[in-house]
Amino acid sequence: MAVFITDICINCAACIDECPVEAIVDEDDNPTGEDCYYVYADKCVECVGYHDVPACAEACPTEGCIVWADCVEGVECRDDISEEARANRTPVIED
Repeated sequence: MAVFITDICINCAACIDECPVEAIVDEDDNPTGEDCYYVYADKCVECVGYHDVPACAEACPTEGCIVWADCVEGVECRDDISEEARANRTPVIED
């Protein structure tokens, strides 16, 4: 995975329109059945080649909602994010 949307998601849709590769779906299409938005790990490229930071996290009004997660083999991930940050699911944007 690349980024992950936690269960503190308020379903505001700010992130969906910002994703350049359409990797985010709303709660109705969440394959886990959870009532929050979902990032398809095999599609998310952490905005590499599009933005300096993941656009979904910049657009999200809920602090700590979008966090770093493990990369999927064969999918572009930022090389400046530590394995520790990914393992600990550190927020992408920290105030």
